[in-house]
Parts: sequence; C-alpha cells; structure tokens
Amino acid sequence: MRMGWPWRFLLGVLLVNEGAQAQPPAALSERTAAITKKIDAELSDLENLYKHLHSHPELSLQERETAARMAKELSGLGFEVTSGVGGTGVVGLLKNGPGPIVLVRTDLDALPVTEQTKRPYASTVKVRDKSGNEVGVMHACGHDMHMTCWVGTARVLASMKDSWRGTLMFIGQPAEEIGSGARMMLDDGLFRRFPKPDFALALHCDSRLQAGRIAFTEGLALANVDSVDILVRGRGGHGSAPHTTVDPIVVAARIVLDLQTIVSRETNPLDPCVVTVGSIHGGTKHNIIPNEVKLQITVRTTKDDVRKHTLEAIERIAKAAAAVARAPEPDVKIDPNEFTPSLSNDRALTRRTVPVFRQVLGDTNVEERPPVMGGEDFSRYGRAGVPIFMFWLGTIPEDRWAASLREGGLPLPSLHSDLFWPEPQPSIRTGVLSMSHAVLNLIGK
Repeated sequence: MRMGWPWRFLLGVLLVNEGAQAQPPAALSERTAAITKKIDAELSDLENLYKHLHSHPELSLQERETAARMAKELSGLGFEVTSGVGGTGVVGLLKNGPGPIVLVRTDLDALPVTEQTKRPYASTVKVRDKSGNEVGVMHACGHDMHMTCWVGTARVLASMKDSWRGTLMFIGQPAEEIGSGARMMLDDGLFRRFPKPDFALALHCDSRLQAGRIAFTEGLALANVDSVDILVRGRGGHGSAPHTTVDPIVVAARIVLDLQTIVSRETNPLDPCVVTVGSIHGGTKHNIIPNEVKLQITVRTTKDDVRKHTLEAIERIAKAAAAVARAPEPDVKIDPNEFTPSLSNDRALTRRTVPVFRQVLGDTNVEERPPVMGGEDFSRYGRAGVPIFMFWLGTIPEDRWAASLREGGLPLPSLHSDLFWPEPQPSIRTGVLSMSHAVLNLIGK
C-alpha cells in the first residue's frame, strides 16, 4: 500500500534535505565498484544494443519496434510492463518494498535526417513522413544512447535489489522530437493508472562535451518551444505582369524581415526570445507568381508573458503585411500539440544529486552550464507536480574534441546534425554510472 500524500510529501522533503550532504566516501566507493562491475559485464551487449537502435530508427509516433524492444528488455529484468501508453509509450515498474518511487525516462523517437556519419552501423532507413515525402531517418539527437543508458541502468539496479528499497518506474516515451509524447502519456493516465513518482530523472546527450563528463543546470534549463505556420495568400499570375497580381512572395519576405523586430524592438533585451523562420515554400517556376507561400516558424522563450506577447506579435505582423499589400488575410496557426513548456530542474533535487556526481566522476568532470534555448518535453512531468532533474551526458572522445579546437579543425556537429555520433563505450559507461548513482542516491538503503 502506498502512503497517503501528506506522508509521501514529508518523506520527499526529508529525503532531499538529507541528501544535500555528500555521501560517505567508503560507502560510495563500494557502491561505485558494484555498479562498475555490472557495467563491465554488460558493456559489450549494451554497445550492440546501441548500434542496433542506431541502425533501426523510427520517427515520432511510429516507434513500434523500438518500444517493443524496450518493453522486452524491462520484462526480462522482472519489471511489470505496460505497453501502448500514450500511443507507443512503455511503462515498467519494479517494486522492492516500501520507499520512494523514482521515475527514469528515456525517449524513443528519431528525426527525419539522412545520416552522413559513415559509421559502419549508420542508419540507411528511409520512410514516408506525415506529408508523404520520402525522408531519411536518424537518431541525430542521441535518443539511441538515451535508451541504451536507460536499459543499462535498469540492469544495474535490478541486480542490486539488496541495496535499495522502493519502486523503480522506467518509462519509454514516444514523440519527444515533436513535443507531444509526454503530454500524450500524461493524458493517457500516466500518473493515474500508475503510481505518481516522488522524483523523475533523465539524461540527454551533449554533442559539444567530452565523453566521461556530465553537465547540469540548476533551475531554468531549457526554453518554451512553439511551432507557428503561416499561409500567406495572394493572387497569382504572370511574372511579366506583376501589377495584375498580389505577390505573396513579396508579402512573405516582408513578414520574415518584420518578424525580426519582435526580438530587437518589442521584447526586453534581458528576456531571451528567438523567432526563426525555418522553412519558406512558394512558387513553381521562374515566371509564375504563385497564389500562396507557406512559412514555418519556431519560437523560443523562457517566460510565459514573453511567449504570449511574441505569438500575438507574429499574428499582428503577418496580418499587417498582408493589409499593406491588399492581400487576403493570412492564415496563422499555432500548433498546441507541438508546444513544449520550459524546463526547470528542481533545485533541491539538483543540489542533492550533483555532489554525488562530483564524488564519483571528479570535480573536473562535472560542470554547470547556463540555460539554452532548446526544448524538452520532460518538463511536463515537472509541471505535473513531480520534482525533475535532467543532466547532460558528454559523448565526444578527447581526441575529436581537441582536434575541433585546433586552427583549421572541423567544428563539432550540433545535435540534430547529420554528422553527430556519440562515442559508444565511454558514453554508455558514464551514462549508466551517473544515472545508477542518481537513482540509488534517492532510493538506496
């Protein structure tokens, strides 16, 4: 039987406050040795799992085979597994007596990117996207590494049940890349059908950080993310007679330029805001003025009032540009299904976990990083009332990192690049070691 909420709340407060102190070195060293021994035994198999996942990526909302593999991994370790949560989501519970409930999350989906890494296990998968276009598919954001570390952590913790008490809640979440998966799982009763966790943990690959290191941010870490589509309408005709038309390409160009004034002239310079037109499509031939142009925009903010103002400004600017050109009113759509709220790491949980990382990995291998304007729907579990902590996993070997700093060296690719790939073994080692320690620090005896 789970404790009523007042006792669970009190337990959570006590656990966080208690954990603010560093762990006894001897006990931590013994625990590290046990985790490392298990990682050594599993590393070859985990690397094979990573390469398999990398070679067999699936797009958001299509992660059926990936989810089935994650469910199979958990079932083999004795987890009670439920599939099909929020679409293709997986929930695994491993109960080991009374104690805290700790959620560990991985994402499952890949991106519509054609891989160019030339790794022997590179993805050659091509599929049709939701618009019917053929696209390459690649784990260009490291979700394959996330899953591998998640499985490795599950194996470590399942083998160390005499060292902890409580419940592990491992979830495989779909559709992170389109900002929908966490919402879909929550809407499908994640915290009603299953126990609501006391803490939630996740890691994310960092494409600019050396393997063997991790980074963290206390408090605000990632931004609000919105997707905006604008259909600019005009009246098409012959390119030699523009006076007989209303040119939507000119209207769209005006909109693109005027959008830049939202950041430069309408928002406080101290409040982060990004408005990026990532896609513009219109026309079919040199001498034809089209009837319409389509714009796709990503908006990043950190404050809810700035988000509201920016979205309203986009609509205002689009309609004004059309009115000036005597064009029909444009269609401005803000997709609520692709909204990702900003992510704030729980301060108490962060302060409890980071000292353990420093003891295990060494001070020089744990660094604090400022917030960035990327987005992550892991934030939704925090908005649902659970203390969350996401940290960043270094994936780049020292030689590649050092080469990128030399004059004339190739810069390291960013996440979502067709050239990004983590170094498997050191990334897996650090990911499993750090996440295992993070969980045991919350749930260990």
